[in-house]
Amino acid sequence: MENNRRNFIKKLGAFSASAAFISAAPMVAAAEKFSNDDEIDEAGKSFVISILQTTDVHCQIHPHDELFWENDKAVFRKTGGYAQLATYFSQQKKNNPHTFILDTGDMFQGSELSVKTTGDALVPILNELNYDLYLPGNWEVIYYKAAMQHLLGSLNAPKICANMYHDLGEGKKGEFIFQPYHIWNVKGVKIGFIGYTDPLVPIRQSPNYSKGIIYTKPEENLSHYVDVLRNQEHCAYVIVIAHLGLSQQINLASLPECKGVDYILGGDTHERVRKPIVCKYSKVVEPGAFGSFVGKLNLTIKNGNVVKDTYELVEIESQKIIEDKKMAAVIKKNEAPFESTIHQVIGYSTIPLYRYFIVENPIDTMILNALHWQMKDVDIVLSNGFRFCPPRTTPDHTGNIPITEGFLFDMLPVDSTVRTGKVTGKQIKEWLEKELNTVFAENAAERFGGWVIKFKGMEVSFNAFGSKRKRVQEIVIGGKPLDAKSTYTICACERDGDPSDMLCRMKGVMDAENTNHTLHSVMKSYLVANSPVTPIPPKAAKILDAPDTLLTQVWGVDYIFR
Repeated sequence: MENNRRNFIKKLGAFSASAAFISAAPMVAAAEKFSNDDEIDEAGKSFVISILQTTDVHCQIHPHDELFWENDKAVFRKTGGYAQLATYFSQQKKNNPHTFILDTGDMFQGSELSVKTTGDALVPILNELNYDLYLPGNWEVIYYKAAMQHLLGSLNAPKICANMYHDLGEGKKGEFIFQPYHIWNVKGVKIGFIGYTDPLVPIRQSPNYSKGIIYTKPEENLSHYVDVLRNQEHCAYVIVIAHLGLSQQINLASLPECKGVDYILGGDTHERVRKPIVCKYSKVVEPGAFGSFVGKLNLTIKNGNVVKDTYELVEIESQKIIEDKKMAAVIKKNEAPFESTIHQVIGYSTIPLYRYFIVENPIDTMILNALHWQMKDVDIVLSNGFRFCPPRTTPDHTGNIPITEGFLFDMLPVDSTVRTGKVTGKQIKEWLEKELNTVFAENAAERFGGWVIKFKGMEVSFNAFGSKRKRVQEIVIGGKPLDAKSTYTICACERDGDPSDMLCRMKGVMDAENTNHTLHSVMKSYLVANSPVTPIPPKAAKILDAPDTLLTQVWGVDYIFR
């Protein structure tokens, strides 16, 4: 473990926290931008099929600022946009008619447009993209089970998931909610797809979201469906499409149940895998988030067999791609009733807002500052380790960066009630150890998809790659060392369906009580009173064995986030 950790840190290098904005190049026609390097053999002896993947777009329908880590600093470029994706997809299909497009989840959570329409406004937009296959993500349950079934059922393409079942009560599994696998037949060559969503959804999300659904671990039936696709359906290539998180996908690709799976096209943790991670049984990739990238897997077919595979992570450079007019019209029609509210400015920031570093970020710092400002008598305020929300870095005429109501929903799609309670120092220490292990566990199977919990009013020094239950080195609250027997007041957001004595996954909270505040009301009041804000991370969470600009929780494999 120590050697792996040292290699990991060595690869990270000496990071700098400075940032710069790279201006985009002039717009060019899509036909000038894209080409297919793999030509189809005219004699028909070999041909190439392309599989394009998006994931974790989180309803980001427009081009947006995106963060890249280049030359040891953060730089920003404009990427994404569904109208730009539509142009890219269309050009790819024109270049190669044997092109298959899929999305691996988190399509309906992450924007005000989605919240205001309970996801319905996204359906015609997704259908216009002409996807060929979908997988539900961990956030597809955001509007509860019935809405998830309605939304996914409204999409034109097939949906697959081999580990989501109807709950018949008392833990008894019913039928699959979606079919477990899908076969794509290209000129007599079959490509098999099996789908898996994170089985930890009832823990990671508010429990009531997924009420009525039973999730199982992929390894419980993966080998069975591999056998079906390989030996019954005679598939030439088997792909798992997954929304498990990169660590979990790497773990799965090394389990014997994964024997016979060629590739895992993953999602959930927004990691940007540019070179496939080669595991014991399968290769693993993940194509970033927010529509900023498309993963492109090319398979060369000869005599009915896949003789070559190549992978590329394609950056969707929005200012170099002409938007698809039909898609732009669909977006405009569905967004029009809410457009003025979405673009309403509610405050300003003097610094770029983003949420990419595992330990601390400007977005989370701003949320914590707002909660602390509102809840002055609370010792510690907490915010979850969310990943979603693209950066916002572009100033307007004021010279500052506008924070709109739409961006508030991007940061906090769920307007949760602020809840308070009391806990002992012993509870805080045990809870922090558990939270840190879900981020940095040596065993990849123990890592959840979130990042380090965020907090204000408390200072914590820890070793990310230390031993389990022994990572925390020091905790200071109110300028004094943590007292295991003392009681401290905390506040965080209520999660729908949690027990009354739980707060931010901390069990046994005393005197838990909902306030009259919600996250959105707190943020709006804070910004009105304090704009422009400068939410520089205070380094309350001090990582001792890695840079505080750590960008990935994945280590021990050949991978760097950039």
